[in-house]
Amino acid sequence: MRKVVIMLAIGLVLSPAWSAQTKLQQQCIERCMTEQQADPDVQRQEIVNLEQEAAHAIRLGDATFFRRVYSEDFSGTLSHGEVVSKTAFINAVQSNLFKYEAFSASDIKVHIYRDTAVATCLWSSRTTFKGQSVSNQMRVMHIYLNGGNGWKVVAGQASALPPYTPAAL
Repeated sequence: MRKVVIMLAIGLVLSPAWSAQTKLQQQCIERCMTEQQADPDVQRQEIVNLEQEAAHAIRLGDATFFRRVYSEDFSGTLSHGEVVSKTAFINAVQSNLFKYEAFSASDIKVHIYRDTAVATCLWSSRTTFKGQSVSNQMRVMHIYLNGGNGWKVVAGQASALPPYTPAAL
């Protein structure tokens, strides 16, 4: 009888630990189920929308989008090879050096690998630079990570397409 009482006492003492472990296991399972149920087509469309929003924000010179969607440790390379941080990229977007008449993102392709997405697209723009109208195109690649606050751009690369005019670089 004494053994039964001791086993019962040990069971009562340890039962909260079992309960907490069970709760943690259940939360883990729920997270995994949620992640597995994410529809890749919906995620792709999210990224396509973000790419189109980025083009719109550049055309308007509006940095709000980039403050929200670009990660604090963003690293990018502009079409002429300059490496920029999030702050430097935002400064370039807000610069009065170019006045965009048009700016668009097209041919957007998105590949998703779990919590990472790679987006490539064609940026086309028509700007006024020192009083002259200049058109150019760039191939752009962005790397996104999906975290607790949604998709964030962590890296970007732009490559100018011919003709390589000074304004296009």
